[in-house]
Amino acid sequence: MPLLPLFATAGAILALLFLVLKVRLPAFLSLILISIVFGLTVGMDPSAVIEAVRNGMGGTLGFVAVVVGLGAMMGALLEASGGVEAISNSLLKKFGPDRAPTALTLIGFLVSIPVFFDVALIILLPLLLGLSERTGKSIIAFAIPLTAGMVVTHSFVPPTPGPIAVAEILSADLGWIILFGIITGLPAAFIAGPMLASQLVKLRSLQNITPPDLTPADEIARPSNPAGFSEAMFIIIAPVTLILIATVTKAVSPDWIPPQAMSTIGFVGHPFTALLIACLLAWWLLGLRHGLPAENLREACARALEPAGLVVLVTGAGGAFKQILVDSGTGTLLAETLLANDMPLLLFGFLAAFIVRVSQGSATVAMITGAGLCAPVAELAGVTGPTLGLLVIAIASGASMTSHVNDSGFWLVSRYLGLSEAQTLKSWTVMTTIIGLVGFGMACLLSLVF
Repeated sequence: MPLLPLFATAGAILALLFLVLKVRLPAFLSLILISIVFGLTVGMDPSAVIEAVRNGMGGTLGFVAVVVGLGAMMGALLEASGGVEAISNSLLKKFGPDRAPTALTLIGFLVSIPVFFDVALIILLPLLLGLSERTGKSIIAFAIPLTAGMVVTHSFVPPTPGPIAVAEILSADLGWIILFGIITGLPAAFIAGPMLASQLVKLRSLQNITPPDLTPADEIARPSNPAGFSEAMFIIIAPVTLILIATVTKAVSPDWIPPQAMSTIGFVGHPFTALLIACLLAWWLLGLRHGLPAENLREACARALEPAGLVVLVTGAGGAFKQILVDSGTGTLLAETLLANDMPLLLFGFLAAFIVRVSQGSATVAMITGAGLCAPVAELAGVTGPTLGLLVIAIASGASMTSHVNDSGFWLVSRYLGLSEAQTLKSWTVMTTIIGLVGFGMACLLSLVF
């Protein structure tokens, strides 16, 4: 068995980590550079390398750009209309102060589906501060449950960028990913959220924390006639429900549904259509209907597309790396090696993403790299349908693990909650590790059924 492609693959991953971690090159630039150098190293013709990068980038962006863009705008409309605040206030009122950690986990889980993690944390920070001041408890008691819910959906549930990128690289069905993301994510969020927080608050080193005042008033300003809880929840649930219906209907394919109706269900439940419907509904139901000027809504959507653009480009570069693996034949060789050694595919995806995550920090880059390595293996093994969805969850679990000082999320949480590095390691890092382990464990259990 030729060893050059295998050594080249390992060298490419190490080089990628070195460029991102030590040289501090942007992830997009590093992935494109490594893709080209790797292709030349394993003997591909230079023109074939360029063609593979173009095809991989274009093929990935064709799907990811639309879904991430629409998802970002949907989240922006929810934020601008006060929908996020409506969800938070309603759930806290329903659960009461004593069960606030449980409510916060649900809030984080729901809000982080359409809203980017850092934006959601900034929006909900006053909620955490108010609860901590009102109850006299450490902010850890409320911040860990909230961020646990946010981390889970950020990594496990589309239309957040990470699972969208992995789904496209692996050609996995978003419906299965949404279903499995919810099934695996909720236990992970509650174990790493309220259950962990109840133990962390007993540590003397995590008490008497005074968060800095870092939230400008204009960032949390809300319209005079904000959206209500039911309206905001409808906007979040609508596209998820449409996608799930299309996936289940396709999988079951009941004979009593006419072909034309099946085609219509598939069209309406396609992520493009489902998210477009959600954005249009949000524009009218949450915006214009509540008196928000169209100009304000356009500005909110435009701001949301700025961070989305970076995610889309990094995802496209990951697609280019995957295409190089496929076109060079290295992916097939890697797949044959793994299958010959009977290494479970879910474990391989989890470990690949975990190693990259711990080494360079970015969960998105870890997910994309893990997916690129797993794609040829999954194709050769004939993995399809639900199993591909579980592979996405396994990769997401590995990419969620052990956030530490090389992760921007680590410093975001530390800065906004007023935690020292040691306190953040004891709380945030432990929480993300538990999420990864529980998520992977749940994926393995589900693989026994599907």
